[in-house]
Amino acid sequence: MLYTEKTVLSALENGTLFLSPGDRITPSAQDLLREQGAQLQKRKPEHMTHLNGKELVPKTHPRIAFRGKLDSLEAELLLCMKEPGAPIDALQEMLDFCRSLMRCDVLGEPVQEILLHGLTEAQLRERSHNPQKYYGTAHILPSREDSVVLLRLNRLRTLVRETELQSYHAFPKRTDLHRALNRLSSLCWILCLEERGNKGGTTWTAL
Repeated sequence: MLYTEKTVLSALENGTLFLSPGDRITPSAQDLLREQGAQLQKRKPEHMTHLNGKELVPKTHPRIAFRGKLDSLEAELLLCMKEPGAPIDALQEMLDFCRSLMRCDVLGEPVQEILLHGLTEAQLRERSHNPQKYYGTAHILPSREDSVVLLRLNRLRTLVRETELQSYHAFPKRTDLHRALNRLSSLCWILCLEERGNKGGTTWTAL
């Protein structure tokens, strides 16, 4: 579309004229906008989204897909917290951690070292690989006889794994993000073991 003095004023939205790809504006119309104190901006194409404050990328960009996985993970955490008997404190801790990972992505910040469930990264790994020692049960295979809380936690574990895999596509070299999500996966497994406690179960190998 060609914007002229005649058409430019009617197209203003809150003092801003948005131009779509291919739109043009005459010099006299630009002068009119300056006199009005209006802004001139390019309209974002529907298939594009902001990676940061300046850069537009396709919605299929790996980092946008990663943010979508994190968003789904946060939604699942909130649903888990609504389940009677759920480990609210641990889930809230995980939710806060996921939101910090989103910030690390958007702002390019490093992931901060924190305790999860009161455990270091090494302690999480140790406990998730030695359930008999710490929880009195072998690696378990969740079944329909398990509580809804345990099944929710197990589903959460799978979503964390999906998010971790997407992080490798989005950030091949950001080992801090990869490690952070691996820690979340270990914590999900530990929470499943805590929920099952000493009830026993069919063995399986945690990923």
